[in-house]
Amino acid sequence: MADDQTLEGVKKALEKSPEREFDESVELAINLRDIDLSQPENRIDEEIVLPYGRGKEIKVGVFASGELALQARDVADIVIEPEEIEDLSDDKREARKIAEEHQFFLAEPSVMPVIGRELGSILGPQGKMPNPLTPNDDIEEVVKSLKGTVHVRSGDRRTFHAPVGTVTLDEEDIADNIDTVMRRIIQNLDRREINIDSVYVKTTMGPAIRIM
Repeated sequence: MADDQTLEGVKKALEKSPEREFDESVELAINLRDIDLSQPENRIDEEIVLPYGRGKEIKVGVFASGELALQARDVADIVIEPEEIEDLSDDKREARKIAEEHQFFLAEPSVMPVIGRELGSILGPQGKMPNPLTPNDDIEEVVKSLKGTVHVRSGDRRTFHAPVGTVTLDEEDIADNIDTVMRRIIQNLDRREINIDSVYVKTTMGPAIRIM
């Protein structure tokens, strides 16, 4: 069950959000304190599975060959085989388009070095370098999980954002998603809640409502 303060904040954020012709995202604005983010080891970089999903379409790409590529074609939004990686490297516009359209990537380990060499400059800055697949992974389950996952990154900024759903989700579900994200972030901070300065929830075009 969601924290009462979180749920109340979500209700206010949704109530105050002007009606739009599109489904607005709901996101957190998280402000840290007393933490040196110039040191990479102190930064937040987490992939978090939301219990009630993103509330929107999330696209997953897979770099694979052979049988794994065949399996991936049934569940992934794009499958890129090894011989196509160099072609993408030569066509930077197409590579950037694919990177922008897909939120997550997976890859069989054997092609990870090639991806890093040929596409690292495009995928790396966006935090979209592929997660390696293991021999025991069920590709369908992994892709399904990623479609309900958010990648939360602070970089070197004290203030950063995390998507937690859309206005199409129930208030309680959004609040549960928020609590899941905050628990994961807090457990990775040296001083736990003390390192949290404030947290706000808002829709894409709506006002920010403080929940912490």
